[in-house]
Amino acid sequence: MMQNEMNGVVDPADERLPLRSLVLFGVQHVLVMAASPITAVFLVSKALGFSEAVTVSLISATFFVCGLGSMLQSFGPKGFGARLPFVMVPGGAPIAIFLVIAQQTDVQTAVGAVIVTAIFYFLALPVFRRLLRYFPPIVVGTMLLLVSVNLVRIYGVTITGKPGTEGFAAPIEVGLALITIILTVVAARVFRGTLQRLAVMLGLVGGSLVALTLGHMDLSGVLVGPVVAVPQLFPFGMPKFDLIAAVPLIVFSIISMAEATGQTIATAEIVGRRGDVHAIVPATIRGDALMSLVGGLFGTSLIITSGENVGIVRATNVKSRYVTAMAGAILVLIALVAPVGRMATALPGAVVGGTAVIVFSIIGVIGIDLLRRVDLREHGPMFTLASALSIGLLPILVPGVYSQFPQWTQMVLGNGLAAGTITAVVVNAFFSHYGAGTAASAPSLQSTAQGANE
Repeated sequence: MMQNEMNGVVDPADERLPLRSLVLFGVQHVLVMAASPITAVFLVSKALGFSEAVTVSLISATFFVCGLGSMLQSFGPKGFGARLPFVMVPGGAPIAIFLVIAQQTDVQTAVGAVIVTAIFYFLALPVFRRLLRYFPPIVVGTMLLLVSVNLVRIYGVTITGKPGTEGFAAPIEVGLALITIILTVVAARVFRGTLQRLAVMLGLVGGSLVALTLGHMDLSGVLVGPVVAVPQLFPFGMPKFDLIAAVPLIVFSIISMAEATGQTIATAEIVGRRGDVHAIVPATIRGDALMSLVGGLFGTSLIITSGENVGIVRATNVKSRYVTAMAGAILVLIALVAPVGRMATALPGAVVGGTAVIVFSIIGVIGIDLLRRVDLREHGPMFTLASALSIGLLPILVPGVYSQFPQWTQMVLGNGLAAGTITAVVVNAFFSHYGAGTAASAPSLQSTAQGANE
């Protein structure tokens, strides 16, 4: 037991460790969470066809903002940040929504939606608890299923190429994707601890090595060019602000606030933080809002607090927030190393697609787990799920189904994720209001929303 814990003077989260220990434990946190920003950026870059220069800049910006955010949540200045051992990452579901908005409109509008959503965080914080009842497990689970299906469709094309083009569904490309998926599953089964948590990255590395061996990966440009990368403000030009286009991210932000609540309470309990834990929650959310706003300025999706480092805190019993602050500082340093970004651009599309398919299918698994906790034999939940999937899957599986509708309606109806989630909210509220006990109850959202952002 730590000396500070024994004398009862300082919270374990406030313990200051020697510099060497801070660095070692900080690196461990970085290893666990590094797959998230790297995966996020190269998936977005491949899907939207960014140039190598833009991809390198975006990777630099993402690491930079994640690092600043981790330090912000760890230090908590002026009520921004929880003063707990948190790291910040781009969440999986927000990336999916960012991509859909960018593909429906353009990337400037998607960036504008991120900035609008960050501002919404600040505006909604005083009343967000009242909104939680509209997002019970049936709604969150449905949303995550739609995210999963939509992204598997998008990244399936990364593996096969577009139908009708030369080399469509080439066996070597499909094979690399399958090998990547298999290696990811094997890593998750064989390894334990930190390596098991890095299964996605290990699968990506393994698939890339196979591609390199087969001559389907070119690393000649990784060390060519500047060594230092400086994140650029507005890498896609000035953002465009479209409130209708931002609706899907705004809807998700409410779920994100619920998840931040659960993570803050759980982490505070793990590290033995004394005092009113619920009073810390607004500071966590303000930190998410601020870093998402900064991320939008640098062209990233939402940057949010992650619970993926909590396992390390449990396993090592090192509860100091200065460790995650050091992890943040290391991320900022990594952000300035340009070869890291160029390495990401060299990754084969099929390997990227294989990684994406399993990563975003896991989001669907989380959604299924939430739906498993709902009694779908009841009319309310059954029709909530059925109607939401009907409205949500239609534009995903039949692109262009609303192409003859007015443009402004296409922004919502043509976005399966937005249309399906809104349908779930409305139908669930309808059954809850007119048929008590027939819809899924809302109070458990904070506990069941855990993992929605991962």
